[in-house]
Amino acid sequence: MESGVGVMEGLEGLEPGVELATALAQVEADSLSPFDRVSVLAACQRQVAHYQAQAYEQIASLYAAFIFEDGDFELAWDGTASEIAAPLHLTRRAAEYELDLALEIHSRLPRIGELLRQGRIDLRRARVLARGTCHLDPETASELVTELAELAARSTPTQLEAVLRKRGLAHDPGAAQRRYEEAVKNRRVQLEGTVEGTAHLSALDLPPELAVKAMARICSLAEVARIPGDHRTLNELRADVYLDLLLKGGEGKKPGVIHLHVDLATLAELNQHPGELVGYGPVIADIARQIAAQQHQGEWRWTLDDATGSHPLTNGLVRRRPTSAQRRRVEALNPTCIHPGCRAPAIRADLDHRIEWAKGGPTRTDHLGPFCRHHHILRHQGQWSYRPIPNGDYLFQSRTGHQYTTSGRSP
Repeated sequence: MESGVGVMEGLEGLEPGVELATALAQVEADSLSPFDRVSVLAACQRQVAHYQAQAYEQIASLYAAFIFEDGDFELAWDGTASEIAAPLHLTRRAAEYELDLALEIHSRLPRIGELLRQGRIDLRRARVLARGTCHLDPETASELVTELAELAARSTPTQLEAVLRKRGLAHDPGAAQRRYEEAVKNRRVQLEGTVEGTAHLSALDLPPELAVKAMARICSLAEVARIPGDHRTLNELRADVYLDLLLKGGEGKKPGVIHLHVDLATLAELNQHPGELVGYGPVIADIARQIAAQQHQGEWRWTLDDATGSHPLTNGLVRRRPTSAQRRRVEALNPTCIHPGCRAPAIRADLDHRIEWAKGGPTRTDHLGPFCRHHHILRHQGQWSYRPIPNGDYLFQSRTGHQYTTSGRSP
């Protein structure tokens, strides 16, 4: 499939608003190349974000008008929620949620509203920014949003949420500890029915180290349960193991494994830097120390980083399959799948030879990259290609020729 500069290249330079709307209205979709279709899609998304910012601005303005008229915050809140619920066909709770978001992005943190209006972020990332800073005072939250504006513009909502969680933990460790303690008191199990007749059985607000260890045990037992002739998928096996453990106590001897990234100064209580629990994300320093303290009989692994703390030193051997040491180094460098937007843990990923081994590709840590199975298959189907760039990130190219810079390092 041919790629390159498309006929709609000019769309990228148009600011969302009347000019971009006019340009998009003149697009004839049937005449576009695959490359141009992706360009138009991105332009449409920027224009949609612009309109969404305007919509939330109207909600916030309506609330302000009601306060001016009524002089009563509670009355204005209820009035605005009911006013927007009708035309938007929302429940009261949903309308209140929309009102709350409107006030967050246009009153408390107007920078979020600006980014949305400019089409630099979409509504999902606006929600992540608002939710991820709600525990901070307005001045600190505003500074953080401004600082993360460029990152937010090029990140997925999940990636942005991970950064905000980590920054929130580091900003005020004491407050983070208190929020954690209050949240874990609300741990619970929920059972919900679905329209398909199945059920969701979920455990919420669990201590992260126990949840990750439980998930690792479920995955381990599911792998052991795979036998010839059993046509269940790995997801089905995990679900069945989950129920068996609850209903029968389960069988199996292999325990779950915890992978924790934490600096020595944090372990020594010399700082309060968050740790990184692979498969979950950042955890407060106190939890990281508790996890480490519990590993009396576990295997300890260490990694020597460069001066920035982001590039572990690597080496390699002339062989097809990576050694255990090489895999550990690759996982330390790239804790997640390196495909754009994916955060699947590298510990459960395939290690891809950038140049196929059969074609002379070496088995070195600087030549290997972790891909979840889904994205590994896409790569070998020829739909995506990638190469490393000097700063340690990767430049990916899709089948339509669009390029994206990404990294498998922790945010």
